Order: sequence, then C-alpha cells, then structure tokens
Amino acid sequence: MCTAVTYLNGDFYFGRNLDYDFCYGENVTIAPRRYPFQSSSNHFAIIGMAHIQNNYPLYYDAMNEKGLCIAGLNFVGNAVYSKPSPDRENVAQYEFVPWLLGQCATADEARRKIDGMNMTGDPFSKDIPTSSLHWLIADRNDCFTLEVVHDGMHIYDNPTGVLTNNPPFPMQMAALNNYMQLSPRNAGNRFSEKIPLAEYSRGMGAIGLPGDLSSQSRFVRAAFVRANSVSGKSEDENVSQFFHILTSVEQQRGCCETDSNKFEITQYSSCCNADKGIYYYTTYENRAITAVDLKSENPDSCELICYPLRVGKNIFWENGRSSIISEN
Repeated sequence: MCTAVTYLNGDFYFGRNLDYDFCYGENVTIAPRRYPFQSSSNHFAIIGMAHIQNNYPLYYDAMNEKGLCIAGLNFVGNAVYSKPSPDRENVAQYEFVPWLLGQCATADEARRKIDGMNMTGDPFSKDIPTSSLHWLIADRNDCFTLEVVHDGMHIYDNPTGVLTNNPPFPMQMAALNNYMQLSPRNAGNRFSEKIPLAEYSRGMGAIGLPGDLSSQSRFVRAAFVRANSVSGKSEDENVSQFFHILTSVEQQRGCCETDSNKFEITQYSSCCNADKGIYYYTTYENRAITAVDLKSENPDSCELICYPLRVGKNIFWENGRSSIISEN
C-alpha cells in the first residue's frame, strides 16, 4: 500500500510513501543518458528509487532531468495487462517507467506517448513476476493517473495531485464528495440555531477526516492535507512541508498486520524537487532527510549510479553518552 503526492509552491515537488511489510534492498539510482535500457541507449537522465536486478533498475518512483515524474502504486485485483499487439508499441510493465521518462519531457508529451502504447504483462524474469500497478504521472503543469484494467487503458485528469491504491481512481475521486464539508477553519454551529452548541477545540472543522490506514481513507486524508498545506517558498520549507504531508498518511509498525507477526510500514518516503533534480528521502528508522542531486553526476555516463539507503537510526544527543548515534 502506498501514497503518492504532488506539491507546487514555487518549485514543483513529487514523491511518495512506499508501504510494505518487507523491503527489496532499494537504492536511489541514477540512470545516465547513455545507460543502455532495453528500449533505448540514448535517453533523458533519470533518478529514482529502484531495486537493481542483473544491473537493471526496476524503478518504483522516479523523475527525469526535464522535470517529469512518475510513481507506481499497487493496484492488485484491478490491473490487467495486454498481450503483445502488432499495431501498437508494446511496452512491458517493468520497463514502462524508463520508457516514458527516457523519451518525454512533459506530462503532455507523456499523454500522447501513452496513447500509442500497448502495456504487456511480460515478466522481467521467471523469479520476478509482473507487478499489478497504476501510476501517478505529473510535471509542474499537469497531473494524471494511468490505469490499465479489464476494459483497456485509461488516463484520468487528477486535480487532487494524490494517488493511493484500490479502488480504481474514479471511485477514489467520487468518495471525496462525502467530505466536501471539511475545512481547516472553525466549523461554527450548523447543527441547529435552537441548540446552544460551541466549539471546544481548534481543528473541529475537519471532524470526519479519515484516520485509518485503508487506501481510500489515505487518499481522502492526503488530498485534504495537500490541498490545505501552506509553507514558505524556500527549499527547506517546501521539503519539510512535503514530508509532513506524507507523514499524515504514514504507516506505523504494528497497526497494519499482513501475516502472523508481519506488519506493513512506511519503508521510505521520497520527495523530488523536479525543477532542481534533487531526490530526498527518509526511511522508517532514519527520519533524517538524505538528498541525492542528479545534476551533480555525469549525465552522459553509461553506468548506473547507486546510493544505498541510510536505514539506521540517527539520533543527536545534546548531552550524555554520545553526540551522535548512527547505525548505517
């Protein structure tokens, strides 16, 4: 289960929580322009979170050097991929992210490119089955959701800038109608003029906002928090605010049991500054923000550049036993 979010406040930001009950050993991974993907060996440079298998990056979320961003989220029970078609460009699900980011500079270009695509369910290997996903795709001017289901491929305008998992996106959007009365402002007494009711706390305008961990509830909560977020225009303020949006829908160990003594948690949270090409992230155990700058690397290299996640605790001590405890 996951949540992806966009945020525009001066610069454009894009990121996600990846929620799961185990990790695959992810890396922040840069694919320079000359890294040989199956679809192309000459493409835009890409940075994102990926599992590396046989020197191939299987991206979960990423952005390219032009500012186009994408995140894939679990869509189990709804994703239905096609068999290869002779009259369309066939793209396997696992190569969709680099195929799109490698060629498209904007979300508008991505829409047109996807329109001629046929997404197949070909697995990466016999040991890695095809994932059931749908995608949030965005740049600073446009945001849309892509779903491939039993009746074909659908592109939906996404005015919320948010995506979670099931149900399909039209149903997620329809559910927002149940919460249109929510407000960040004081609610006032709308119950009855005949009954002397009074507010006893700040924040009562948002009573009814879901707080559970289901994907539908996380969609509503993230959409509300994002829509009402306010921050200054500096990079530090925007990045901080973006992670606070994601924190509002994070999963804590013990609250979502998937199997006997196994729990889904927010393995990592990411925040991309798509204008500057910086990939920020935190992990479940390490709340300190780590940054990787795409533009600090050689964009014309042909080798993957990988940074393992900083997953250990990082605690600053003002006094006592140690000034820094760090487990990497």
